[in-house]
Amino acid sequence: MIVKILGGIDFAAALAFLMLIFGMDVLPQYLLFCAGLLFLKGMFLFLGDVLSAVDIFSAILLILSVSFTLPSILLWIPAFLLVAKGVVSFV
Repeated sequence: MIVKILGGIDFAAALAFLMLIFGMDVLPQYLLFCAGLLFLKGMFLFLGDVLSAVDIFSAILLILSVSFTLPSILLWIPAFLLVAKGVVSFV
């Protein structure tokens, strides 16, 4: 059950990245909320989960995207990785 919730967090953050990629207006509150959840989820890195580094990297990019326009490649990579992690969580 907890794995599905964590996968849902990945999907929500991937949706934020995809909205940024396609030029949709994203609320800064939604970006910061997803970034905070990903950062908390990324704390599993200290327990030995290597893929939690993706969560921390994605959280940093979401925080930066509030103030800056990031290059498209920096948005596509975490979007694909988070979607993949979300799919694996639901399988």
